[in-house]
Amino acid sequence: MNKVGPLLIALVVLCCASLAWPETPVVVELFTSEGCSSCPPADALLVDLSRKSPPSGVKLILMGEHVDYWNYIGWKDRFSSAQFSERQDSYAKDFHLASVYTPQMVIDGRLEVVGNDSSEVSRDITKAAAEPKPAQVSLRWEQPQKLHITVQAPAGERPKVLLVVTEDGLSTAVKSGENGGRTLQHAAVVRQLKELGAASNGHFETSVDVPAHSDWNQAKLKVVVLVQQLNTGKILGADALDYQPR
Repeated sequence: MNKVGPLLIALVVLCCASLAWPETPVVVELFTSEGCSSCPPADALLVDLSRKSPPSGVKLILMGEHVDYWNYIGWKDRFSSAQFSERQDSYAKDFHLASVYTPQMVIDGRLEVVGNDSSEVSRDITKAAAEPKPAQVSLRWEQPQKLHITVQAPAGERPKVLLVVTEDGLSTAVKSGENGGRTLQHAAVVRQLKELGAASNGHFETSVDVPAHSDWNQAKLKVVVLVQQLNTGKILGADALDYQPR
């Protein structure tokens, strides 16, 4: 038997592994509210997505953004923020929608679907995964709570770079309002979202402190960086890491 054969096969396998395509990030944003009776199935779907293995070659990046415009009907969502309502409103303009609604999922900033329609959400995730992202995001912890971010974007673009902190494993016993008496489970609740700047000449690089608030469970946190096109809202690139506490 030729001994070169097995060695050659091993080298080919090793080479192919080293050249394997990285996972394609797919960003799924759920706009939801604890005060909305239609939202619990969408919240449950986001929890399910957070627990299941994504399709091969796909890195799912999840964000649960609780809007504040349902707070007037008997229950104030403790995770809600006008910032998320404004972000959803911006998407509504990009999609030429007559109004905002919940639950809504926005996928990669370019597809939108009713958030409790699991089959349509699955189809849109598959569709988004088939389109490579033009921007590359690299994240690493320089030290606990200090994140180094590098972005390579198309040279003709000046996309904004956003930092997001999400928390899994949250639940709320809702006392009143449309969901009164229910305990709602949440995944990837956005705890912080802020703009860091914009890529210039196809590049962005910075180091940023990411402190955790005392009421956040650090073991359940993730940091996310989005590269988002200004005029369309499309996500050009993204990455996520588990939080690194002190």
